[in-house]
Amino acid sequence: MAKQNGTKQISSNRKAFHEYFVIERFEAGISLSGTEVKSIREGAVNLKDCYCGIKDGEIFVYGMHISPYEKGNIFNRDPLRVRKLLMHKREIIKLHSSVSQKGYTLIPLSLYFKDSKVKIELGLCKGKQLFDKRDTEAVRQANRDEERYRKNNYQD
Repeated sequence: MAKQNGTKQISSNRKAFHEYFVIERFEAGISLSGTEVKSIREGAVNLKDCYCGIKDGEIFVYGMHISPYEKGNIFNRDPLRVRKLLMHKREIIKLHSSVSQKGYTLIPLSLYFKDSKVKIELGLCKGKQLFDKRDTEAVRQANRDEERYRKNNYQD
C-alpha cells in the first residue's frame, strides 16, 4: 500500500472548546488494533466525553468510543476500552506536573491521520465558569453580526 502524505481530520471534540480554555496543545500517537483503525477510517469514532489520565508514567485516554468494525467478527475490541497514548517520557512528565495543579485537565481535542498514522491532539485545559461561556458566546455572536453587516452593505 502506498504511503499517504499530509493530514486528514477524522473527528474533533467541539464540546471541549465550549467547556474549557485550551492552554496548550500536544500531539500524541495512539495504540490501536487493526479493526479499530478500519473503523476510524470509516469515521465511526466519538470524542465527546473522553478525557486523559496519567498513571505510572504512562498516559491513557478514557471514554473514547470507537464503534466495532462491521466485518471484524472476533477481532473487534471493546468500543470503550482504555487506550494507551504514545508520547516521549519528558512530555509526559511535563504534562503530569501541569495536570497536578488545581483546575487543569487533559482533554482530547481532535483525532486525525498524519502520514497514514492515527494521531490525537491533546489540550491542556482549564474549565470555564458559566460567565466565561456567556462571554465567549457574546463575542461569537458579535462577530457573526459584524460579518453579516459587512456582507449585506459592501457587496459589489
